[in-house]
Amino acid sequence: MAFTTKVVDDLETLKAVSHPLRMKIMGTLRTGGPATASQLGRVLGESSGSMSYHLRQLERFGFVGDDDEQPSARERRWKALQDGTKIPSSLGDLDSGREYLDAIRRRQEEYLRAGLEAWTGYRPGIGQSDYALRLDPDDLVALERDLHEVVTRYWDRDGSEDVVVHVLTLPRPTSTT
Repeated sequence: MAFTTKVVDDLETLKAVSHPLRMKIMGTLRTGGPATASQLGRVLGESSGSMSYHLRQLERFGFVGDDDEQPSARERRWKALQDGTKIPSSLGDLDSGREYLDAIRRRQEEYLRAGLEAWTGYRPGIGQSDYALRLDPDDLVALERDLHEVVTRYWDRDGSEDVVVHVLTLPRPTSTT
């Protein structure tokens, strides 16, 4: 099955997806599979009422929907509708867009820090790489596309290690020395 991506292309959708709890909900549904509002509430430490509200907002913008299997008529089971979300940096040019992109970046930084702190020792295949490049904007777009293609070739494997791959292209800081 092919990797599916939702592209955020407007400010209202960006606002909806930038909420920290909604980002956690989508991540939990994507990695843990379908769940009810009550199950998500227990995992994320929130009330089922709060989960239901945020799930309906995510549904409104096309991020989540009904799971194909509904084991109970009493509780609705939700699923993520895509495997990933792409948020173009150009949305930062819209009114208030930068504010919402910054909120998403902060949440991603927290997630990255938690992963780094959990990395306690050597395990085969777990590691890091960095590359200093000098690229034009078109090259950056091509690089991101190529890396996406490589990573998605592996996304549906059922291996023994549960890992995340972070791909960041950042401006190189200017040296102060």
